[in-house]
Amino acid sequence: MTGIELVVTDLDGTLWENPDDTPPENVAAVKSVMGNTVTGSGIPVLVATGRRTMSTRTPLFRLGLRPPAVVLNGGIGLDLESGDRFHVGGFTSVQAMEVLEVFLGLGLQPCVYVDSDEPSVRVGKQPSTHPRHLASFGPNVATADLRQVAETETVLSFSVLGLDQTVCDELHDLLLPVAVPHNSADRIYGGHTVTVAPTGVSKWEGIVSFCSAHRIDPGRVLVVGDGPNDVEMLSAAAVAVVPSDGHPDALAVADHVIPPAGEGGWAQVPGLVQQPTGGPNL
Repeated sequence: MTGIELVVTDLDGTLWENPDDTPPENVAAVKSVMGNTVTGSGIPVLVATGRRTMSTRTPLFRLGLRPPAVVLNGGIGLDLESGDRFHVGGFTSVQAMEVLEVFLGLGLQPCVYVDSDEPSVRVGKQPSTHPRHLASFGPNVATADLRQVAETETVLSFSVLGLDQTVCDELHDLLLPVAVPHNSADRIYGGHTVTVAPTGVSKWEGIVSFCSAHRIDPGRVLVVGDGPNDVEMLSAAAVAVVPSDGHPDALAVADHVIPPAGEGGWAQVPGLVQQPTGGPNL
């Protein structure tokens, strides 16, 4: 099979190590792939990230990039400029409460991401996430009774950043029966991060929704990712590309290994788009 119709990329650890220090060659490569999609001279690029909408939009716009995005590990898929959505996932109130009780049972108050324009993040009176992560929300966060939020609002995701790895591992084991927890080393705040998506909701599900909306063959997708939360979309892709410092589970399904994000690895992607592919890694 030849002819990639969509390039999907994660952000943290893939396009950049830190958004404020994105290698210019990575940005140039994304723009090269996109070309002029209006006239048909380029290939669409879709972002798929665990970040929320604002923390995805702001750094990308600063770099002159305005791709559509699947955020919150599949919670929402949207056009970052217009806000128009092509995909919405979410917990039921029962599922959200089950996840919240796991956090609270360990004495943790998570960030709760809800389907609301602003503020889209709810926290308790003593949030457990890293203070700089909390500050990064700016005005887009509100203090609330988290149990009431879980019962009455559409919850898209949970997260706590900057935790001890032992705590993250315990959370993962406790959450696994009721949701999809993603644990990883935190490249920005230090420590470890846990994010939680509903069962059955993933980045790949958002990608398929984008493909359906734009008449793209999901069997002709190239995916670039580095983390455990990227494994599903890497496995389903026709071509899976992983930075050399990616998580072992991601590297295990890679078709191509590129240098780390901070070394400009993404600049190799335009060349990979042109190579023949052998079909989805299913």
